[in-house]
Amino acid sequence: MTQGTAATGKRSVRIGVITFPGSLDDRDAQRAVRIAGAEPVALWHGSHDLEGVDALVLPGGFSYGDYLRAGAIAALSPIMAEVKDAAAKGMPILGICNGFQMLVEAHLLPGGLIRNDHQHFVRRDQKLTVENSDTAWTNTFRRGQEIVIPLKNADGGYIADEETLDRLEGEGLVAFRYAGVNPNGSLRDIAGLTNEAGNVVGLMPHPEHATEPGFGPDTAAAMRSGVDGLGFFASAIAAVARVAA
Repeated sequence: MTQGTAATGKRSVRIGVITFPGSLDDRDAQRAVRIAGAEPVALWHGSHDLEGVDALVLPGGFSYGDYLRAGAIAALSPIMAEVKDAAAKGMPILGICNGFQMLVEAHLLPGGLIRNDHQHFVRRDQKLTVENSDTAWTNTFRRGQEIVIPLKNADGGYIADEETLDRLEGEGLVAFRYAGVNPNGSLRDIAGLTNEAGNVVGLMPHPEHATEPGFGPDTAAAMRSGVDGLGFFASAIAAVARVAA
């Protein structure tokens, strides 16, 4: 989808991006929303007002300095009460990196995220396999499609007990899996998850950094030309449009 305005009925699709103390990629996420064709709405973690948005993004960064556990303090922010309520009502919600950690800490997605197994911060253009293309954030992809999305984290190792892992696999709740290399020791190469309803998705890589030619991952066509991240935001726009139709 190219830059423009995605409309639902007579109004544009509005996607809120929540800023927490220590968020780093909120402006990048807002820009990605705009490039995809929706209207970005800046929201503040201390508010209880979602301002009538159609979807939500919890962006990457180091909320509260990653003290206690990454995402743990942010998961208790005032606006998270509204996020949980919106998730229960089916609103599309995407957690990116630190936002994924918040979703796990808020129990909107299962399991946990711990320090990378090699104990180092990792930054790379990461290959992913799309495992579930039926969610609000993946419906423009094909199941089994390989995409390249930038990754940057220190606490990206996904963990869960064996029973939970088996349930995630059996119910198709693994949304993305690392391909080629596992960059952080995540169990079963899990890079991202969805909830049972398919409206809440979290992943460690950063799709907002792969939405604009000249600023994305390298491709066979040209350096920094990768825009696989656009599919996430285009999917949410399509999901909102279907509900409104």
